[in-house]
Amino acid sequence: MPHDGRVALIELKDIHKRFGRQVVLDGVNVAINQGESLVVLGASGSGKSVMLKHIVGLLKPDIGEVWFNNQRTDTMSEMQMVEIRKRFGFLFQMGALFDSMTCAENIGFPMLEHTAKTAPQIAMVVKEKLAMVGLPDVGPKFPAQLSGGQRKRVALARAIALDPQVILYDEPTTGLDPIRSDVINELIVKLRNELHVTSIVVTHDMTSAFKVATRIVMLYEGKLVFDGTPEVARTSDTPILKRFIAGKATDEELAGLYPNRQVTKI
Repeated sequence: MPHDGRVALIELKDIHKRFGRQVVLDGVNVAINQGESLVVLGASGSGKSVMLKHIVGLLKPDIGEVWFNNQRTDTMSEMQMVEIRKRFGFLFQMGALFDSMTCAENIGFPMLEHTAKTAPQIAMVVKEKLAMVGLPDVGPKFPAQLSGGQRKRVALARAIALDPQVILYDEPTTGLDPIRSDVINELIVKLRNELHVTSIVVTHDMTSAFKVATRIVMLYEGKLVFDGTPEVARTSDTPILKRFIAGKATDEELAGLYPNRQVTKI
């Protein structure tokens, strides 16, 4: 159950997942309320993206349960999951736009696939979503004609084309300079406030994390080692979280770079 006693929109219960000998998730429990903006921190390979894939049913847990909107989803068929996935928008790390389509066609594609909307109705929604991400004039352009930040924003317009309840962001600021990153962060906050969506953001970017989060969790060696507000995260005594926020390697982690240097254990 969530902290305030409400029924969670999304709940992962005792999730275990391994690939061969590698344990990726080791008993993860997390409940996410409607309207929250949850940031998931963790080193590369700590299971963050695997956790997102469990939420949308792209992966099934070895042990544990996944719930969405009071329905258990990890036992559903692919056909049943199609309806569930329509409630999710996904912003992929590199945007994943179709190069052969214009921006307008990219945004219209989910509606073409999953709705009975007419071409004029789709065009109206495309115009509305592009305005929402601050790019009203790029519809006729191809992704190759846009900057990296603009491509991310068009991909976000596509992610909200079906008016999802939940938006999943996988490293949304990767490859962007600090100013373009801030535009994406502002958009994440704007969409949460204006569309009342639930946001789940996987990131290494601490500036982004503190700007968009209403709650932060951290994965380490397959386990959830922190769960709290951004304010609590800033002052947390959890060693791995403190180092992650500070961006600081231990002497042991640096030892291979300086083999002759004396290692001082903290």
